Amino acid sequence: MMHISAERIAQIEARRDEVQAAMTRADLAPEAFVRLSKEYAEIEPVARAAHEVRRLRQELAALDVMAGGGNDPDADPLMREMAQEEMQLIRSQLPDAERALALQLLPRDAADARPAMLEIRAGTGGDEAALFAGDLFRMYQRYADAQGWKMELLSANASEQGGFKEVVASVNGTGVFAKLKFESGVHRVQRVPATESGGRIHTSAATVAILPEPEEVDVQIADSDLKIDIYRASGAGGQHVNTTDSAVRITHLPSGIVVTQQDERSQHKNKAKAMQVLRARIYEAERERTHSEQAGARKAMVGSGDRSERIRTYNFPQGRVTDHRINLTLHRLPEILEGPGLSEVINALVAEDEAARLAQLDGVN
Repeated sequence: MMHISAERIAQIEARRDEVQAAMTRADLAPEAFVRLSKEYAEIEPVARAAHEVRRLRQELAALDVMAGGGNDPDADPLMREMAQEEMQLIRSQLPDAERALALQLLPRDAADARPAMLEIRAGTGGDEAALFAGDLFRMYQRYADAQGWKMELLSANASEQGGFKEVVASVNGTGVFAKLKFESGVHRVQRVPATESGGRIHTSAATVAILPEPEEVDVQIADSDLKIDIYRASGAGGQHVNTTDSAVRITHLPSGIVVTQQDERSQHKNKAKAMQVLRARIYEAERERTHSEQAGARKAMVGSGDRSERIRTYNFPQGRVTDHRINLTLHRLPEILEGPGLSEVINALVAEDEAARLAQLDGVN
């Protein structure tokens, strides 16, 4: 565990106090107040963790003096014994407090606090893969509900047999990307399809991509960089589908990224949703470029975020879910697919990532 010095702790608490005092100034401009408020929200939990470490260390030092009263003939043996017992308690609490502070000091992914865009695409396995993509989508819907998040469907290409060939949704709430970002990759299912008369187990797959949603100011897109095509929607969607030119295809010329949207009746709404998806994909492409430049740091993370990486298997005959990145196997497949049970898998992935990054910091210090 990395050691955080008393000087570093004092700096953290002092900066928190400076920001807090600056926010109370009567002549503070509105934009400065917004900037300071954001900094305070970021530093306050760090300062709270730092204060707890400082408190425990000070108590331990004071108790050490009391417990060392063996050199004093007038020292109360009972007080010395009580001090030693209290020291044992604090020594058991201090490592957890220091770890909590170290976690607060880890470099943050700037996207962790963002909403996220969820994209699920059926892979190998035909209709069964589409059904599995539908199962995954419902799992994330229920998980989002359990977290108090709001999920908005942006587009869906349904399969005739049920499920989705492709589905895209926006997920809004606190710390969405931080929790969902390890879900990107290939999810594999092993089960007997409903259409299989011989009882043979089939293996199918679906690809999940989790993209942080940027704000408009984060991604500048010039109109001249866009090629926008309007056409008549096709497929399921009601009587309006083939009566108006409402479907939108946007091509971002510099990157070659193409987004299509036809779920809404309004061309304007389709364009707005397509731009929302486009911004997220451009933002993620830039993040991936930056990450590739920092390849050494990325190796410490759980998985690479590569969408071609097989990350998890859902085995129905044995009722188990295995996450291959951290060798975690849980024999609670129904609870996980119901959504809330997914928390145990995600929490384990987050903990493993934190441990890896702490270990990397230890190697640097």
